[in-house]
Amino acid sequence: MTLLVRGGLVLLPRGPLPRSLLVEAGRIAAVLEPELPGPEQAAVVDATGLWVLPGAIDAHVHGRDPGFPDKEDFATLTAAAAAGGVTTVVDMPNTVPAVDSAPVLEAKAELVGRRARIDFGLWGVVRSSTDADAARGLLSAGAVGLKAYLGYAYRRSDRSLVYSPEVQGPDLETPPDYSTLSRLAPELAALGALLAVHAEDAGTLLARARAIVSYEDLLASRPEEAEAIAVAALGAISARSGLAVHIAHLSSAAGLEAALAARAGGADLSLETCPQYLYLTQADHPRLGSLMRMNPPVRREEDRAALQAALWRGEIEIVATDHAPHTDGQKLGLGLADAHPGSPGVQTLYLSCLELARRLGDVWRAPRWVSEAPARRLGLWPRKGTLDVGADADLVLVDPHACTEVKAEGMFSRQRHGALDGQAFQFAVRQVYARGELVFSQGAVVGEPGRGQRLRPQR
Repeated sequence: MTLLVRGGLVLLPRGPLPRSLLVEAGRIAAVLEPELPGPEQAAVVDATGLWVLPGAIDAHVHGRDPGFPDKEDFATLTAAAAAGGVTTVVDMPNTVPAVDSAPVLEAKAELVGRRARIDFGLWGVVRSSTDADAARGLLSAGAVGLKAYLGYAYRRSDRSLVYSPEVQGPDLETPPDYSTLSRLAPELAALGALLAVHAEDAGTLLARARAIVSYEDLLASRPEEAEAIAVAALGAISARSGLAVHIAHLSSAAGLEAALAARAGGADLSLETCPQYLYLTQADHPRLGSLMRMNPPVRREEDRAALQAALWRGEIEIVATDHAPHTDGQKLGLGLADAHPGSPGVQTLYLSCLELARRLGDVWRAPRWVSEAPARRLGLWPRKGTLDVGADADLVLVDPHACTEVKAEGMFSRQRHGALDGQAFQFAVRQVYARGELVFSQGAVVGEPGRGQRLRPQR
């Protein structure tokens, strides 16, 4: 279908301008002056009074598919994404089986592709036994990059990842550590690969572990120095090998300081934080309870302030969600020790970033955090992350004069309650197009699952 999106304020590479977008075959064919007519056969989309923004790319989601259908699957994940203006998701590899080889990646891609409403990419996983051939196979099969979970062992019986600081028993393969990553780094660097890391030093977590009753107990069990130690070590590996490293869900001022020092020493580090760390502090725990249980934890006001400032300065480039839904029975009404860690978030990514950018003084920075920067780092630019001619027509029509309050009844993820419950954003998503096809309109997800395409990075 040929579309003419007219009447809106369009965010172009040179800034927001009143323009019309001509969409043909799922891509942006032309950017027109607003008074110019389009082709007679074009279906007109009236964007009067709205902003037209590039679709967001959530670089860090846990779609739970395959392996945990009671928590989420790709149909519900991508419905929630579409409702929030996210037109590409990049799924983490800790599904069952863990995505540790090219055949597993291909099987997962085929499965989730039948359910995806929007485009998607897949991360592969690094095990302690991963060798150069396995890494090369995953990358050749189209993995966006590889993910290492410090402190997560591999269970041979069901080929899953499990958090196991005290690794024991014949069924468990020890977690990857710095020696694993240092061994693989030269080969990955030569392949142009991106290595994402859950950066919490396992030894520090184990040394500080104790019974968790209060929120202070939770913070003590996963201290900020665990993040700082891991980031410093990864920076040293990157600087020595030239490997591109992506620090997932940065949560602390100490981790940020370690990352900036590593960059000054020559490390190629990209930094990702999440809305929960930009909006919340430990003071929100009495209100949210077990909804605030996540790894790494939401920390103190000084950490939130440091992350916001670094995002504003461009030192943190990417905001993603670590979308990690659970069942109500695994999350609600439980103490911190028993609640499963994680929160849904993909549906509120764009609006939360627009609101934060508005409060900080320049709302137009938000699309850079959630669209342009992840597209560039993940090798999806310029197909994704921009509204320039030739890019995919991933369009988000935002009403800048409406208000959206985060309520469970408006969520499309299988877990309806999340860490941003109760937040109010001075914007609303009205319509979303993924490669020129309408996927969300006026509160309803539109179209059937299966239209999403798997994306491969340009290395």
